[in-house]
Amino acid sequence: MKSDSKFIKVRCKNCKNEQVIFGKASSKISCLVCGEILAYSKGGKSTVAAQVLEVLN
Repeated sequence: MKSDSKFIKVRCKNCKNEQVIFGKASSKISCLVCGEILAYSKGGKSTVAAQVLEVLN
């Protein structure tokens, strides 16, 4: 069975830090540099609040 889970490379809107996050996170994800929220958990998928740069396989 193939999983459709992906990692996503995003850029923080506040400090421009680039970070890789999981596309189906179960909690909110904060920027490691400034603490800005990058993604929220919503029904099994993450709602990304940062700029998406790349979807990784």
